[in-house]
Amino acid sequence: MAKILAVDDSMMIRNLVSTVLTSTGHEVVTAADGTEAIKIARTDSFDLVLSDINMPEMNGISLVSKLRRLDHFKFTPIIMVTTEGGDYKKKKAKSFGATGWLLKPFDEKRLLAAVNKTLSK
Repeated sequence: MAKILAVDDSMMIRNLVSTVLTSTGHEVVTAADGTEAIKIARTDSFDLVLSDINMPEMNGISLVSKLRRLDHFKFTPIIMVTTEGGDYKKKKAKSFGATGWLLKPFDEKRLLAAVNKTLSK
């Protein structure tokens, strides 16, 4: 299964994502914001990143931009998991390197479908 980095300032969301994905065999590492995620990413690699957009310290779009500058993250899929559904935010995130979008609130089925679809590409 995949090794996944889940980044969200909400502990509830981090716990939900971790519980759902580890129950299906994935390994999940969590971070509370972009700054923490970058520290983790500098020393580890992942098959997929799930990131919120609106977070303190470093938002999700900045995180995507910084991850894409790391050699081992150039082609890692990154799904934005957010309440932001507007086309402007989607286009901006995609222009910085985001590969997918999952709107909150989501249920276990939608999360697994997004992860499985992205990992199968």
